[in-house]
Amino acid sequence: MSDRVYLDHNATTPLRDESRAAMVAAMDVVGNPSSVHSEGRESKSIVENARSQISKAFGVGAHDIVFTGSATEAAALALKDYEFQAGDIEHDSVAAWIRPNLPVASGAVQVSDPAITALQMANSETGILQSVPEGLGFCDMTQAFGKVPTSFAWTGAQMGCASAHKLGGPKGVGCLLLKPSQELITQIKGGGQEMGRRAGTENVIGLAGFGAAAEGASLDLANGKWAKIEKLRNILENALEASGKPIILIGAEWRRLPNTSCFAAPGWKGETQVMQMDLAGFAVSAGSACSSGKVKTSKVLSAMGYNDDVASSAIRVSLGLQTTEDEIQQFATVWLAAYERFLGRKAAR
Repeated sequence: MSDRVYLDHNATTPLRDESRAAMVAAMDVVGNPSSVHSEGRESKSIVENARSQISKAFGVGAHDIVFTGSATEAAALALKDYEFQAGDIEHDSVAAWIRPNLPVASGAVQVSDPAITALQMANSETGILQSVPEGLGFCDMTQAFGKVPTSFAWTGAQMGCASAHKLGGPKGVGCLLLKPSQELITQIKGGGQEMGRRAGTENVIGLAGFGAAAEGASLDLANGKWAKIEKLRNILENALEASGKPIILIGAEWRRLPNTSCFAAPGWKGETQVMQMDLAGFAVSAGSACSSGKVKTSKVLSAMGYNDDVASSAIRVSLGLQTTEDEIQQFATVWLAAYERFLGRKAAR
């Protein structure tokens, strides 16, 4: 599989070396972090070290972090018992709990009452960055952390969420972020873990990887590594535009994540593009990848005002820190050639 090109980093990222090393070391620690003996305290220290690393990287108090099994669980923990509103562009894990009644102007959600609003900082499909109003009820920061300069404290939000595997950490670990003194209704009961806010023995190995990933991602951002990736994203989009083919670059006029390109080839179904690129050795996606492999018309693009022909014909290419210019050029060449064949078949009908 080494000849394949992975361009689906918004779905999940490769495990960082430092995360792998931290997890391997944690595997040798036997104690339950809730136990008071020496082995338990050693295990607990791994959990609290991860909490400290994430606190510094995400700009949130260590005691205001609630570890969960995913950002999806964190969103449910925060939103289940509240009547939040949002635009119809939120990730499914947030959309499951809100009323999608806020207007979306091209790509920007029009927030009327921040305190009862859930709003993503960055859209996973288009990469569009939202302006987060002071006092926001809930902010999904999963895609933004580690890619753009941000801090939970800067947002002024009451609650937020993040996930390890978007940063180069392991899958199956996330966290809920809380503003100091923010009340939380416990959903999982039965133990006193996470200060009584989320019961269940902590995933010590996963958290070791999460903490290392958060620390590493913060350093990469500070060292300007994502600025280089943004240049590669622009090379891709310039190649698509230069082809002269009917291609719609989604959100190109907005501030976006540096690694994300969403574009539509009207009439050429997104799922067909994904399958053809997969056969050609490229991993890309159509829409969000967190819905059990479902591929369907993008509700995000529909909410932005695009018709079904466009909304069902878009794919997302999301780059990672390991992506090279040669890989981008290869993808552009292969995709444009496949699109040319589609247009030829369409014209011959």
